[in-house]
Amino acid sequence: MSDQDYLKDISEIKNLMNRSSRFISLSGLSGIFAGVYAILGAAIAYIYLFPKPGEFLTLHSWNFKLLLALLASVAILSVVTAYLLTTQKAKKNNEKIWDATTRRLLINFLIPLVTGGIYIIIKLNSQHYGLSASLMLIFYGLALVNASKYTIGNVKYLGYAEIIIGLLCAALPGYGLWFWLLGFGLFHIIYGSIMYIKERKS
Repeated sequence: MSDQDYLKDISEIKNLMNRSSRFISLSGLSGIFAGVYAILGAAIAYIYLFPKPGEFLTLHSWNFKLLLALLASVAILSVVTAYLLTTQKAKKNNEKIWDATTRRLLINFLIPLVTGGIYIIIKLNSQHYGLSASLMLIFYGLALVNASKYTIGNVKYLGYAEIIIGLLCAALPGYGLWFWLLGFGLFHIIYGSIMYIKERKS
């Protein structure tokens, strides 16, 4: 066996080990749907729930409670869609949806995300509303980057983009809805479309 054959075998073994330790069934379509849900949610919030000029959104108002319900609905729809499409893809590829890699992926994703969620609730409870959108984007980006080591793909780049847009949102108060729309809507659609095209080619 030549040196080139040895190198090829080592490369294949390394690739197999890498794939076995990473979750590979994330669906690109789920990213597109998550982005569409976020844009629809932002449009509903802008038209029906956001305060008019001269008005304020307070913690105990009905509009604020409906806004939280809308955010929760967008998150739940995104998670359910991601679960269904990812399960479908895993079955098609004859892969397990739940194993040690999936557990590590979820733990690493949820730690920054839950920490950020609790921090935002604490700030809202003390009537600090202004940085909510930027904090959501930053902690979500940190969660993606933290979980990316257990996925095949470019999730970390989506995470970096969310962190950057979150910091810009913090630096430019008053445009939270638009940065939220850009980060959770457009970025997800772009990322999901890139992943979907790669899936179709492979």
